[in-house]
Amino acid sequence: MNLSAIRTDLAPDGVLHASINLGNPVLAQGDSVSPSGVTVDLARQIAGRLDVPVEFVCFDAARKSFEALVTGAATLGFMAIEPARADQVGFTKPYALIEGVYVVPTESALRTVADVDAPGVRIGVKEGSAYDLFLTRTLEHAELVRGAEGVDVYLEQSLEAGAGIRQPATTFVDTHDGQRLIDEAFMQIRQAVAVPRSVSAETLTWVTEVVEELKADGFVAQSLERSGQGGVRVAPAAQK
Repeated sequence: MNLSAIRTDLAPDGVLHASINLGNPVLAQGDSVSPSGVTVDLARQIAGRLDVPVEFVCFDAARKSFEALVTGAATLGFMAIEPARADQVGFTKPYALIEGVYVVPTESALRTVADVDAPGVRIGVKEGSAYDLFLTRTLEHAELVRGAEGVDVYLEQSLEAGAGIRQPATTFVDTHDGQRLIDEAFMQIRQAVAVPRSVSAETLTWVTEVVEELKADGFVAQSLERSGQGGVRVAPAAQK
């Protein structure tokens, strides 16, 4: 592959600008000055292979990270694969798999994912998140209520359910009396590396191959473990 052309695609000013979503504690931790986590590690690996420095552009929500790729503020991002995004960014194969789950009051009659999709049920979601996009296109009866965090708007507005990622949702339940998880996941969230649609097919293929290599050699698993996310499943190798 023509690494010079790929470098021009991803770092036209000589710097790889990587969009980091600090709103997902599974993928990134810390702050905008010193971010850490698997997405930060992946960005550094990609920048190193391009022999360019990396600059982190940090946000508190996936929709903002996505917008940075669309507007050109970043040329590398990390987010869930979703059809609503795929017409504006290109995705690698997933590097990690996480789950979307519901939080409900302990005494709630809602016990399964199917129970939640019912008339009169209001679900709190983080606006623009992968699970917001997924539930928007799949729910038939329940109503979504959007806010800065799904479990927060659920609690503040006394909704019937709140949606979130399993790991922080579990922490929420553990730290708030009267709350429980519906253990069954309502979706599998496929986390991938994303690039603007303006880059070449060769560039996306190269990034995909780097991600697959980092999965195969244990780098992704080790990075997740270092950041306290060892329970997160590394995505299986892409089918050739």
